[in-house]
Amino acid sequence: MSKEDRREQILDAAAHVVARGGLAAASTDEIARQAGVSQPYVVRTFGGKQPLLDALFQRIADRIVAAFEDAPREGDAAECLGRAYLELVEDRDVLLVLMHGFTASSEPGTGAAVRGCMDAVYRIARERFGDDERAAVFVAQGMLINVMLAMDAWNHPDLPDLTALATTIASAAQLSAKGRGR
Repeated sequence: MSKEDRREQILDAAAHVVARGGLAAASTDEIARQAGVSQPYVVRTFGGKQPLLDALFQRIADRIVAAFEDAPREGDAAECLGRAYLELVEDRDVLLVLMHGFTASSEPGTGAAVRGCMDAVYRIARERFGDDERAAVFVAQGMLINVMLAMDAWNHPDLPDLTALATTIASAAQLSAKGRGR
């Protein structure tokens, strides 16, 4: 396996570890186990845990920006951008790593990645909508959808108000059951 392929394998493992256990559980040892490599190899490849996490958050940010940039331009902007994003976060690790990135944005590399991602997403939304306010509302609804997806809100009928909010936001955003993680 090439060095670049091995690097991607480690980043895949890091995404899985961070998504499942959060940043505290994301030791280089656990990531190495998940990737099937030695812990010293992970450290040699990235220089330590924080540079590895910074690379992971940058990778996720790049994927999100690419999904928005590559979204179809024909049709309703909200539908085209929304569908592109929902297809991306069908990989739950992408969504959860992004959410962890927001909470870890005090780290310089992580913060730069997630802030740059939000900057680019808003820029793309502004270009597509041609209206700052509609773009801001789209991004705000997207953030609420992220939170709802992260907490698996649609699968908790024992919480009627959460279910009502989830149903309302799904209807407003025209989320399919597949997009809601079912």
